[in-house]
Amino acid sequence: WFKVPGAIRIGLKNRPAKWISGKDIILHIIGEIGVDGARYMSMEFVGDGVQYLSMDDRFTICNMAIEAGAKNGIFPVDEKTKEYMKAHPCKTIEKNPTVYEADEDAEYDRVIEIDLSELKPTVAFPHLPENTKTIDNVGDVKIDQVVIGSCTNGRIEDMRIAAKILEGREVKKGVRCIIFPATQAIYLQCIEEGLASIFIKAGCAVSTPTCGPCLGGHMGILAKGERAIATTNRNFVGRMGDPESEV
Repeated sequence: WFKVPGAIRIGLKNRPAKWISGKDIILHIIGEIGVDGARYMSMEFVGDGVQYLSMDDRFTICNMAIEAGAKNGIFPVDEKTKEYMKAHPCKTIEKNPTVYEADEDAEYDRVIEIDLSELKPTVAFPHLPENTKTIDNVGDVKIDQVVIGSCTNGRIEDMRIAAKILEGREVKKGVRCIIFPATQAIYLQCIEEGLASIFIKAGCAVSTPTCGPCLGGHMGILAKGERAIATTNRNFVGRMGDPESEV
């Protein structure tokens, strides 16, 4: 049996500052409501702030709705959605799909309002996605590894941002930086746009698309006492290797 989930309406308003991405938004929300704050519910993201979010931002937010316990995360269809569908045709979706929208008198279990212009870059500390801190409250944290990629943040937009930061720089000695694009198509795009070259020159290891270290699979497994900062979706105990490591 499948119970129809209740819904949380999350109103997003205003334009986010530079460098604020979908990841910062969803981490902020999870930090506010907790990892079970939307348990067995639907998270519906609406408001004028949605227009400022790229499709990649929206995918990241919906991807991590489950980290708040939600059954799903949904956005309204707009012109960006339609343009994305035209550029990424899918055999299982008809040419003129039906657009579903929330009823004007829809009832919500909870309504949350977020001013995107006030958000700061946000990091989830060990060992739960809800243990969030804004970058100005992080302090100096020594790391052994950086992981850029995964289903959460391995899209071409993420790769371009990483390349912009790494271009002309080198990864610090003693730190491993592993990059794995989410798909073969994105991997190829990284090569064609010269992003892979930037990564390699900076001293990064560029992997084939894979879950890799995200679930402790391979290529980047943490040893006892090691600490990584990652664009992956979960930072549970032992998630990326030894139970005494940190993500």
